[in-house]
Amino acid sequence: MQPKVECQICKREFSKSNYVKHLKKEHIYQYEALIDQIIISNNEKYCVKDISYQYNVPEKFIENQIESIRETGSEYTVEKPLIIKEWEPKNYKIEATTIWSFPDRGKWATHNARYRGNWSPYIPRNVILRYSNEGDKVLDQFIGSGTTLIETKLLNRKGIGVDINSEAVLLTRENTSFKKDGTTEVEVHQGDARNLHFIDNENIDLICTHPPYSDIIKYSENIEGDLSHLGIDNFLKEMNLVASECYRVLKKDKYCAILIGDTRKKKHVVPLGFNVMEVFRNAGFLLKEIIIKEQHNCKATGYWYKQSVEYNFLLLAHEYLFVFRKP
Repeated sequence: MQPKVECQICKREFSKSNYVKHLKKEHIYQYEALIDQIIISNNEKYCVKDISYQYNVPEKFIENQIESIRETGSEYTVEKPLIIKEWEPKNYKIEATTIWSFPDRGKWATHNARYRGNWSPYIPRNVILRYSNEGDKVLDQFIGSGTTLIETKLLNRKGIGVDINSEAVLLTRENTSFKKDGTTEVEVHQGDARNLHFIDNENIDLICTHPPYSDIIKYSENIEGDLSHLGIDNFLKEMNLVASECYRVLKKDKYCAILIGDTRKKKHVVPLGFNVMEVFRNAGFLLKEIIIKEQHNCKATGYWYKQSVEYNFLLLAHEYLFVFRKP
C-alpha cells in the first residue's frame, strides 16, 4: 500500500498523484510554488528521484514539468534544463573480461552523448572501481565534457580534470555541479596535458583518460597546443610528453588507463592505438591489460556498407583501452 501524503493546508491525506491534483484544484498558489521548487531543484542538479522524495510528488509528474519547460522556455534558466532520473546505472556489474561492449552508452546522473567523441561512462566507472579506492585522487587530463569527473564525484574519489579548451572546462564544471549527499567535489583546470606543473610528483592514484585520436575529430578551431589538430607523426611526438607527465604525477604501483582507437589513411589502417601503447611503455610504464572496446556507432549498413564493399575496406568498430602500471 502506497504511503499517504498530508496536505499542509487542509490536512487531508492523498496518494502522491492525487495530492498534486488536489493542490492544482484547491490550492493553486501552493501548486505554483511547488512547480517553482521543482524547477529550481532540477536546475541545481538534484535527481528526479530525490526531488520526488523531497516534495512527495510522482517522478513522472516532475519529468513532465521539466519537459514542458524545455519546450516553452522559462525565466528559471538560460539553458534547457536537464532531467537527472537516476544516480547510478541499473543492474550494473563490473566487467570481468577483456572485451567490453556497451550498446546502452549510459545516461545516469548528468551523462549525455551531446559532446562529440566523449566516451561511455561505463568505461571510467569500470576503471575507477577496479583500480582505485574511495578518497583516491583520479586524474583526467583530457576531460571533454567531464564524463570521468562525474564518475569520480559519484564514486567518492577526488577528481582532478584538465583540458586545454576553455569550453570543455566550463562544460565539465556545469556537468559536475549536481547535488547529491555523500559525493566529493572535483577540481577542474584549464591547462595542457603535456605540462601538469600544478600537480606534484607522485601525487595521483589513478589516471583515467580519453585523448583525441590525432586529428580525426578537431575539438577546437584555433587553440594553440590542441593535440586534435596534429597529424599522426606530430601527435605521437607530443604524446611522449603526455606520457612523461603521466609517469611523473602517478604514484608508484598505481594505474594509468588510456582509451585510444586506430585510424585509416590512404586506404590502409594506421595502428594509432598500438603506437600510443609503445609511447607509454617507452615512458616506463608496464602494460597490465589490453581491453577491446566495441564501438556501436559504426554500423555496417546502408551507405557505409556499400562503401566498405565497393572500396574493399573494413569499418573500424573497436578501440583499445590500455591499462598501464607504474612500477
